[in-house]
Amino acid sequence: MAEVYLRRAQTQDLAAIMKIINDAKKLLKKNGSPQWQNGYPDRETFAQDIAMQANWVLINDNEVAATATLQLTPEPTYRNIAQGQWQQPDEPYATIHRVAISSNYRGQGLSKLLFSNLLTVGQMQGINNFRVDTHRHNKAMQHIVENFNFKKRGIIKVNDQNDPERLAYELNLVNHHKLTKINNNFMQPLIDRL
Repeated sequence: MAEVYLRRAQTQDLAAIMKIINDAKKLLKKNGSPQWQNGYPDRETFAQDIAMQANWVLINDNEVAATATLQLTPEPTYRNIAQGQWQQPDEPYATIHRVAISSNYRGQGLSKLLFSNLLTVGQMQGINNFRVDTHRHNKAMQHIVENFNFKKRGIIKVNDQNDPERLAYELNLVNHHKLTKINNNFMQPLIDRL
């Protein structure tokens, strides 16, 4: 079985990330989507994401297999939503941006691992609400987020001269318990009783 895990992206991952992104741009174009066809996202975008420790990579057998950015600050383009509304408009949320799976790994279910891990990272930061947007022609992303029970909330606009409208999705997780911090000594009380 392959070693698959999520970690923060590092500067040395940029080449692999950009190959994944460029392949994703080609796939979007082939599928008739104008999303990501105007130069965005570029190397500088990912360099900033990495510097802010917001970009994550899914590693499969020591190879970057997927990338996504988990933004924990409010997304400016989400302030105005048309044809609907956010379920939790005033609660903190994380935004999942710039998701792409390597063409070498498409169709292998890695998007489930990527999203599951991103939701875990967000919850560990105290976030229970997650948002994502995608173009109406990006059926693959719509399928992924709908499988994770994200609900379509409306339409937002991004800075894209080709077609700025994006479908806006939101996932609201119920916080049933308070997370407790685990350190290396969490087993010590049991050991002391031996």
